[in-house]
Amino acid sequence: MGEQKRKSRWWIWLAVGLTVLCGLPVALLAWSAYSFTEAGRQQVVDCGEAMEFARGRLPASAEDARCTGMHWQDSYITVDFRMPRAGVADWLEATYPGAAPDTPCDEDLCREVDFDQVLYVRVKVVYEDGGPALVHLTSFDL
Repeated sequence: MGEQKRKSRWWIWLAVGLTVLCGLPVALLAWSAYSFTEAGRQQVVDCGEAMEFARGRLPASAEDARCTGMHWQDSYITVDFRMPRAGVADWLEATYPGAAPDTPCDEDLCREVDFDQVLYVRVKVVYEDGGPALVHLTSFDL
């Protein structure tokens, strides 16, 4: 017998090429639309990671810690917790030594830290009736 002629399957390669050529931009468009809807949405984050971002640590006496973050082009992290009033100043000095007082300050204690104009941290403390202090920390990068 002689040689059998193989059927040409050029149409399969054409279909695969068109799928890749047209499907890739559509997939990228769908992915970017999904990413954009998630961008800037406030989400609960781990407080350890949030404080690591803010270059600090939660005090051992921290209670009721709540941490949220928003990410898109910049990251914006908030940390809220309560601690005994007596330890706030020591914790602030140990965590952010040399932090400048934030002015104007409508709270009982305010501090602002600038890490080489890349990361900013603001801490505001309100002394609640009965003893505890409510600490509100915000940090954002550029």
